[in-house]
Amino acid sequence: MNETNALPILYSLRNCPYAMRARIAIFKAQQTVLLRDLVLSNKPNEMLTASPKGTVPVVVLEKGMVIDESLAVMLWALNETDPDDLLHSQIDGVLSNMLSFIDDFDHGFKVCLEQYKCAKRYREDNLIEHRVACQQYIEKLEQRLTKHTFLMSNKESLVDIALLPFIRQFARVERQWYLQTPYPKVREWLNNYLQSQMFSKVMAKYPLWLDNHEDVLFSIQS
Repeated sequence: MNETNALPILYSLRNCPYAMRARIAIFKAQQTVLLRDLVLSNKPNEMLTASPKGTVPVVVLEKGMVIDESLAVMLWALNETDPDDLLHSQIDGVLSNMLSFIDDFDHGFKVCLEQYKCAKRYREDNLIEHRVACQQYIEKLEQRLTKHTFLMSNKESLVDIALLPFIRQFARVERQWYLQTPYPKVREWLNNYLQSQMFSKVMAKYPLWLDNHEDVLFSIQS
């Protein structure tokens, strides 16, 4: 039996923030998966059979088990192996706090961010209003990063890698404005990630799977 046949399959989209944070967690967990890169306008039938909702990321495990929520993929990978202890497993109750914090951003900040991006794209009059709504969340991060190096403590955690792709999007909406904002700690935190070898590997561009049906090994060694 080919060893690659037993590897999890990851359906991903390079610039989707949800898929991005799933890849980051898999990379951090030092897991190896078969990466199938796609575009949402051309979704593989194999992916839709596994997860009819048709969004990424989707992980297909042995015996047909499917994980199709980004945070669930992150938790799966890090529960398998967590060499940097991103789940802070030795601290009681901290995972619950991290999940609550991430949920707040996923359901609060993400809505504000989408409105902000649309206002910029379509040159709407309420751009500043939506930017201010986003800033309420960014200010919380700045306050945390003033106290310690990462969002939960001086140690990197699940929260950092879960929020990273969305803060990256925020920083790109009005680049010049962002560079002049009073959020130096957020900028430093984000830049450290964007300039890291980890991020370069996670964001590497691969051939689309449907072009040749050739799986790509995605791992810390790739």
